[in-house]
Amino acid sequence: MPTRGPRDRPVPLLVAGGLVVLQGLVLLVYAVLEAASVSSGRVTMGVTTAAFFAAYGAALAGCGLGLARARRWARSPTVLAQLIWLGVAWSFRGGATSWVALVLVATAAVVLVCVFLPASTALLTEDDG
Repeated sequence: MPTRGPRDRPVPLLVAGGLVVLQGLVLLVYAVLEAASVSSGRVTMGVTTAAFFAAYGAALAGCGLGLARARRWARSPTVLAQLIWLGVAWSFRGGATSWVALVLVATAAVVLVCVFLPASTALLTEDDG
């Protein structure tokens, strides 16, 4: 695959990649906080939850870097992750945690729009041959 310089990548794709990396970092921080709060009464649940969010965060950050570098493989898992974020946002609607839902919806919507803009789609679907 030919290497693309930053000037060859559309700004929306770079924005999407940056937001996805940020989402991954948030999940990594959450994994660390979850691991730090493990108590003797919930060792298994705490460790597996922390491991899940660490793996998910690392994979999401990797997809964000892939998007920023205009790698085709990063598009599908990124879109799937954003759809998952929209579902998670739905569970936070109403009450004191409404702001979490708004943040999740806003970031997922921006990423999806940026990934599906014509310039991004053209770059991520072009034939390398």
